[in-house]
Amino acid sequence: MGALTDDPAVREMTFIVIDFEGTTPTGHPPQPTEVAVLALKIRPGGGWERVGAFESLMKPPPFAPLTAADTQQTGITAAMLADAPTAAEALATLDSYLTAGPYLLVAHHAPVEGGMIYHRREDCPVLSAIDLIDTILLAKHLLPHLENYRLDTLLDHYKIPRPKDRHRAMADVRVTAEVFSRLIADAESTDSIQTLRSLKTTARRRAKASNPVQAGLF
Repeated sequence: MGALTDDPAVREMTFIVIDFEGTTPTGHPPQPTEVAVLALKIRPGGGWERVGAFESLMKPPPFAPLTAADTQQTGITAAMLADAPTAAEALATLDSYLTAGPYLLVAHHAPVEGGMIYHRREDCPVLSAIDLIDTILLAKHLLPHLENYRLDTLLDHYKIPRPKDRHRAMADVRVTAEVFSRLIADAESTDSIQTLRSLKTTARRRAKASNPVQAGLF
């Protein structure tokens, strides 16, 4: 391993790769229908170790029904969601596992995942306070020659096979985790990012729930 993964702050950190699938109802923020996470740490001898995983379908509220387009993209059907927990229940369960930080979330196009979490912050107060590492920002820094930074483009660049269930949350989390590990390896091979602090400077999206609330005007 290199300087970045030798940084004690990186070795202490648990990186939680996260992905949501959801519906986009008119007049409302996106509503989650599925969430998946993989928790990663650097092994004492080097390399990545998966230390936890979670996935759950979620029944959307009546104002945000699953559409035919949603099903076509993800393969998730209304029948699959009929007996699923609500988002409040699923995210509260996920939140209850977050007891051994420090944590950073990792997501591809993190504002989407961050927004989904923020709108459910009362259900997952621990999760909603965790900053995110955006693999798009990291890839733009390390791979400035790419035509675009869509997840499929990065999979092609790194010759990572696309899973058959691409656009399901756990499948996307697994390939995002692989992309993240390859980006970290690139950062080490070029010495362009050598500390957790510089990683955050390059690719962090702050958790919206951690932003100070402006005092009301009198």
